[in-house]
Amino acid sequence: MSFKHLIAALLLAGSAADAGNLLPRDGWAVHETAKPYAQLIKDVKAAAKAEGLGVVTQAGPTKAAAARGIHIPGNRVIGLFNNDFAVKILALSTAAMIEAPVRIYVTEEADGSATLAYKLPSHVFAPYTDEGGDALETLAIQLDRHFAHIAERAIN
Repeated sequence: MSFKHLIAALLLAGSAADAGNLLPRDGWAVHETAKPYAQLIKDVKAAAKAEGLGVVTQAGPTKAAAARGIHIPGNRVIGLFNNDFAVKILALSTAAMIEAPVRIYVTEEADGSATLAYKLPSHVFAPYTDEGGDALETLAIQLDRHFAHIAERAIN
């Protein structure tokens, strides 16, 4: 590893550690758990399936960083959706589909536990209610309930 890459890795590692736990914020649900990171990811996937939502995407920088010699805490974004919601939302607002899939974020904490967080679907789709009206708002609230149930199942 070159000196330049070593300095970059040290700066990145320091900033990841300094960033700290996710904090509650407007339009988000944040659930700290005692579960290990890998277990929480498995439990989110199982809970999503039980709620009728599929894992559409997954992304995280942890393994790629490790391959570069940089250690960062576990970090995974899991996109969840289903075709029924997609078809209904598309009928109301083509632009709103840019927000699909709706994502759940699993982060590893310094003590080995993990946090589950997500933006409320009603918050995510709110900018499109001028187009999609009450019907889009109703679908987003239904998704809020699905995501709350997923979180409840995954963290318990």
